[in-house]
Amino acid sequence: MASPRRNRRTPRGERPPRGERGSVTAEFALVVPAVIVVLGCCLGAFQLASVQLRLENAAAVGARTMARGADSAAAATRVGQVVEGARLERHDRGDLVCAVARTSVGLGLLGPMNLSATSCSLAGGE
Repeated sequence: MASPRRNRRTPRGERPPRGERGSVTAEFALVVPAVIVVLGCCLGAFQLASVQLRLENAAAVGARTMARGADSAAAATRVGQVVEGARLERHDRGDLVCAVARTSVGLGLLGPMNLSATSCSLAGGE
């Protein structure tokens, strides 16, 4: 019985050229790093989206806290509980108390990315 390697044929019954042996390995070696880079970018984007959502929630918490009459330090403490390391700024716009929450997110080789979110609440609201 003949060895399967000797009788390897293409769909048309021809033998494959010797120069194409191992081409699948070379193509695989080129594709794997590209797939890893794409997955890393996707994970980084999900991380940024997650932090941005939490930062928007933190800004809303800060605005509501200050609108109820609490000082900025108490609001900053509550914002820090929602997003660790977030900074809070207060801006008054007529009857509205606005809070701007800011933080920086490290993305490995891409370096830090600065994120911010703003939320306003009616002053004196319950």
